[in-house]
Amino acid sequence: MLPGAGLCAHRGLNAAVLGTTVRPSMGADDRRAPHRMAVAANGDAARRGASGGSTIAFSVLLAAAAAAIIGTLHFVAYVVPTEASMGIVQKIFYFHAPAGYAMYLGATACFIGSAGYLARGTQWWDSLAKSGAQVAVAMGLIVLITGPLWAAKAWGVYWTWDPRLTTSLLSVLIYVAYVVLRAFTGDSDAERKFAAALGVLGAANLPIIHYSVKMWGGNHPTVITGKGGGLGHPDMKLALGFGFLAFTLLSLALLWARLRVDLASARLAELEQEALEVGIGED
Repeated sequence: MLPGAGLCAHRGLNAAVLGTTVRPSMGADDRRAPHRMAVAANGDAARRGASGGSTIAFSVLLAAAAAAIIGTLHFVAYVVPTEASMGIVQKIFYFHAPAGYAMYLGATACFIGSAGYLARGTQWWDSLAKSGAQVAVAMGLIVLITGPLWAAKAWGVYWTWDPRLTTSLLSVLIYVAYVVLRAFTGDSDAERKFAAALGVLGAANLPIIHYSVKMWGGNHPTVITGKGGGLGHPDMKLALGFGFLAFTLLSLALLWARLRVDLASARLAELEQEALEVGIGED
């Protein structure tokens, strides 16, 4: 066998294994390809080392959130006394108010991520904004479900266009629009900046929700900071504190999980693009 024929056979075998097309000559990009792949491999190894510690921390946070939720459920169901006027329906409050607070946390994360992306334009800030909006939608839906169940007993109707209810619904719809926008539009810089602007503007409604009762009145009580009643027993206040702790940990765990998933998806897309640039995966 001629030496040239053996070399061609060797190249053909490698091409068959990798599923790529053999090129007769190497250009400048081909000569730089091994260096780029080596740099990417070193970066991935460093990321894997850092992700090991973050995985442990995330597992601890997730376990703490689960324990807090289970503990809150048990405390509310078996320890907290039943409120005299509203009965057992009043116990919805221990989940309704913390869910509203958790929605604020998700919306704040979306605002910070959106502002960071407009300023820096990096993937991490964009992923933080997306994750925050998703958490805000999830917690906002809990607010919109538990609120009418409580209102049906307190007001006799499931829904009324109360200032706080209306502004809360508006906020949830803003973040639903953000999530839909990111899911069904492109992923170019223009779409990202448009969504980031929406995330920044959406945060402007959060103070309006908080002060809507003071500014415009309405039926919504101010149980925690006002004289709305319902927290006369010390165990009731303790249960509300447990609820805030549980939903804080839950929202942070959801935010972290969604952030990890989005960053991993973005990194996978980058690796696929790099593989295509060096010829891996071509037909």
